[in-house]
Amino acid sequence: MRIVLTTAVLIVLGATADRAAADPYRWCAEYGVGGDGGTNCYFVTLEQCQAAVSGVGGICRPNGFYDGRPVTAPEQPVRRTRRHS
Repeated sequence: MRIVLTTAVLIVLGATADRAAADPYRWCAEYGVGGDGGTNCYFVTLEQCQAAVSGVGGICRPNGFYDGRPVTAPEQPVRRTRRHS
């Protein structure tokens, strides 16, 4: 019964999810499948996700908020200093 209820809740949440919060990470790891674990959606490749759940239990699933943009690091501001003469 718990699995049916959890599945129904996930379907409803997935159907009502706001696509405005796009995510550049393609894969999510779900730890402790059965409602006792957490979710981590910071994996670019399936291999990264599988390595994260290896040995601790869990599954990898596609991220429903993935938008296809590449992951990039923010640019560091150019730091300028004055030279005193």
